Amino acid sequence: MCGFAGFLLGQPGGLDDPEALATRMANAIAHRGPDDSGAWADAQAGIALGHRRLSIVDLSPAGHQPMASASGRFVMAFNGEIYNHLELRRELEGMDPRLREDDGNKWRGHSDTETLLAGFEHWGIEATLAKTVGMFAIALWDVQQRTLHLARDRFGEKPLYYGWAGSGAGRAFVFGSELKALRAFPGFANPVCREALAQYMRFMYVPAPRSIYQGVFKLEPGCLLSIKGAAPLAAPAQPLRPPAVHETLTLSRWWSLADVVQAGAQQQITDEGEAVELLEQRLADAVRLQSLADVPLGAFLSGGVDSSAIVALMQQQSMRPVKTFTVGFEEAGFDESPYARAVAQHLGTDHTELFVTSAEAQALIGQLPAMYDEPFADSSQIPTHLVCRAAHQHVTVALSGDAGDELFGGYNRYFWGPRIWNRLSQLPYAVRRALGVAITGVPIAAWDALSWPVNALLPGSRGIARLGDKAHKLAAGLRGVRNLDDLYLSLVSEWQDPAAVVRGEGAAAVLWEPPSLLEDPLPDTGVPDGQLRMMYRDSMTYLPDDILCKVDRAAMATSLETRVPFLDHRVAELAWRLPLDMKIRGNEGKWALRQVLYKYVPRKLIERPKAGFGIPVGQWLRGPLRPWAESLLNEQRLQSEGYFYPAPIRQRWREHVSGQRDHTHSLWAVLMFQAWLESVS
Repeated sequence: MCGFAGFLLGQPGGLDDPEALATRMANAIAHRGPDDSGAWADAQAGIALGHRRLSIVDLSPAGHQPMASASGRFVMAFNGEIYNHLELRRELEGMDPRLREDDGNKWRGHSDTETLLAGFEHWGIEATLAKTVGMFAIALWDVQQRTLHLARDRFGEKPLYYGWAGSGAGRAFVFGSELKALRAFPGFANPVCREALAQYMRFMYVPAPRSIYQGVFKLEPGCLLSIKGAAPLAAPAQPLRPPAVHETLTLSRWWSLADVVQAGAQQQITDEGEAVELLEQRLADAVRLQSLADVPLGAFLSGGVDSSAIVALMQQQSMRPVKTFTVGFEEAGFDESPYARAVAQHLGTDHTELFVTSAEAQALIGQLPAMYDEPFADSSQIPTHLVCRAAHQHVTVALSGDAGDELFGGYNRYFWGPRIWNRLSQLPYAVRRALGVAITGVPIAAWDALSWPVNALLPGSRGIARLGDKAHKLAAGLRGVRNLDDLYLSLVSEWQDPAAVVRGEGAAAVLWEPPSLLEDPLPDTGVPDGQLRMMYRDSMTYLPDDILCKVDRAAMATSLETRVPFLDHRVAELAWRLPLDMKIRGNEGKWALRQVLYKYVPRKLIERPKAGFGIPVGQWLRGPLRPWAESLLNEQRLQSEGYFYPAPIRQRWREHVSGQRDHTHSLWAVLMFQAWLESVS
């Protein structure tokens, strides 16, 4: 795991020392790679690459980057891991006898970076990427073609930003693993993108391809960007969606989830026994590959289905106890450490628990803007960083259970959303609006105390954790939804109408950009399309831009590499071959995955209402964090900064502080933007 940065000048020779500048940009993200650093530049071509290395595979100097290919045609800065690179080496050695180890060992070392470069020379770029099993972001300069290529892995595990910055002779196409590297480029003064801010207020993160800055974008997962010759001097007016051409820049998809979905629909597995056996085999192989490292390795364990399945398969393959980590909190209702402890004891892992006080968690809040680099308001970023910090004291690599929800139907909205909609859609629109108002009128605490009302809609349910908050969120959606897609958008939105709170032209125009299901249509599978669309959209947006972003920044801030076995693309491809009833059965998700897990862990240790990885931020905002929040939400301050209309924010703040309503999430979005703005001003 590493980080890189670089630039391609619009006018070669416009900077005196491009290699020193590339070094400075890379050093802005030194936390991503504390073990080594390097830079490379070709002043005549106007290209420079800087790299920071976290040594995981081949700890020797033979893994130093930027690295040139054997022929010298390619120079690359690489962030990530190619888990099957030894297999690729054997294939390359079969093609080229000069690479065989018994022929004088023509390989310089055993890094996956060197393997990738050899692949690019022998197979070409897209063909090599298609052969990989791994996570990565790549900056590759083709010396012969004078072309820069940027590539990102299939699901977006590793970040990659690109855009335009500077002015005059110093105007450049810039790129890097984090925005702080781009901000280190001389003359970077890109303003806040109002469209991105509106999307952020809706989703609590900035969805790709936008970033918080005008003229700077996220390369989407599975995409390849190529820019030939001198960099274009003008940024595109709108984010580019593949396939696209902008001056000398082309953007394409080298891997498509939509293709996987369509292929899966045509190759459905109908035998349950076969499905469970295949899933266990694929997942075990992914865990085996991702457990290879030249440094200490462990895993996160929450005691839920996903992380328990990963740890169970790790332990089954290991000759010694796997190191597992969890974080516990002193507040009742937020501490899941007993569940993790029970699973760890059953599996016999070497388990570490970190217990965190409210004061310790609150002390981290001031570090979040620098850690996440652009506004990011998933408050589970706090416990995620804390468990990463604890793990890094013992290991350098940790496997996680992320992506199980998106692939196997784990989120509550997948099963209770459609069920509720099927009942409510029979009511006239005006009645639904009135029902939404009525639900909101019941305090959240009262909802939480009810044994249900939920059972009327979800017979046999074990219940939903934090029901009140979810009921109020549903109620907000009922006031404006006309179909299940509208309901989904409402359920994943915090500020339902961002244009009512975000100032600036363009904020009202952005509703739901990525991914466009008109561009990437779902196949006719004969199962309820609404649930499939939810899972597809979450995999294209929420997974890379929230979940994976959260874990990457939280872990890399401590120089910890995280790996996600569920995102081995062969596991994902199998998941989309499973019929919906092998994922969601009754009121429970992840049916097939549970069958695998229950071979190793008793059902009684796992079954409980699904809850997020949360902390009591709402309580803190009414208590110890109130002065901090009051300062950031000051009406005059909001007015003078010019990004928000103060009135709706102040109203929600008053309602929250008084206990009348729980506006934790929507207020946290404002607070995280305000804290970020303060940090970069």
